Parts: sequence; structure tokens; C-alpha cells
Amino acid sequence: MKTANRDQALRKMAYAGIMAALCYVGYAVFPAISATGTKVHIGNAFVVLGALLLGGPYGGIAGAIGLSLADILGGYVQSAPRTFICKLVIGLVVGHIADRIANISHNHTKAYIVRWAVISAIAGLGFNCVFEPALKYVWYTLLTPNAEKAASAINALIAITTYATIINAVINSVIGVIAYLALRPVLFRSGLLGEINNKATLEKKVA
Repeated sequence: MKTANRDQALRKMAYAGIMAALCYVGYAVFPAISATGTKVHIGNAFVVLGALLLGGPYGGIAGAIGLSLADILGGYVQSAPRTFICKLVIGLVVGHIADRIANISHNHTKAYIVRWAVISAIAGLGFNCVFEPALKYVWYTLLTPNAEKAASAINALIAITTYATIINAVINSVIGVIAYLALRPVLFRSGLLGEINNKATLEKKVA
């Protein structure tokens, strides 16, 4: 049993490494910066995908490493620590809802899995729309004081988010969920992510 658990953990670590690389590539696809300073990219889609497939901690760490590295290599070293925290939180939120609340790693109906995958992705990226500017405000108010950047962050927080952040969240939610729905049956059927628990209670299967 211990050997099986260790092998499963090693597989997840290997997949997390792949997800980290995909997060970096997703960032590089659209390396644009909006007028408000928001990075427009699809890296978060792979944070969502990693959290749905591997669980919140693995998916979050993969996103945190991949996108922090993207910041560093892209010349945004100062934002890398905040990126690490934000992506980790996205993964944890998505994974908590998907695994702890919905248990979509179990053998539920397709409709149930689709619904909760969408809810999990929207919750994680939606939470980030508020958490990221809030963290930025705290960062530039307490840790590295910068009145101009702090004011920009609080303006984004008051407005909930900018249009670029909304576009980011919607696009990344759609891509992440579609990729998950395509990969999930293949990976579980092949045993690459373990076996689906066939003892899931029928009352949780909502059409």
C-alpha cells in the first residue's frame, strides 16, 4: 500500500512538472499587458487543469512555479512573489471545491462533472479577481510602499476588476474546463491518475 501511494505521489509530481511547463507556455502565448497593467495570457487555464486533475496543492504549486518563472524570465521579477501566491491560491480554491465539496474524482455522471468543473474554475478565477488586487494593495502599502501602485490596486479592487481581468478569467475557465473534460476519461481509464472510485453514492449524481 505504501509503495502504491508513493508511486501515485511520484506520478502526480511528474504531472505537476508538466503542468508548470504548460503554465509557462500558456503565459508565452499571449504575452500582452493591458493599459491597466493586467497580464493577458492563458496560463491560468493550466492552473485550473492541474487542480482539477491532480488536486489543489499539486495544481496550485504547478501554477505558482510555472507562472512565477514566466514573470522572472519575462522581466517582471518584482511581481513573481505575488504571482506565486495568487496562482497557489487559485489551485487550492479550484481543488477544494472539485475534490472536497463535489468529489468529481469519483464516478459521477458527465453532467455532474461538467457542472462542478465549471463551478470550480469560475470560483477559483473569480476569487483571484478580488484576491490579486487586494494582495497587490497590501503589498504596496505595507511591504514595499508605493503610493501610486497601491492606489491603482485599490481602484481595481473597488471596481472588482478590470475588463482585461474578466476576459482572462472567462477565457481561462473555458479552456481549463474543456481540457479537463477531454483528458479526464483518458487519464483515468489508462490508470495514469489512479482509479476512479466506483463507490460514489448515487444520491450525489445529479442529472
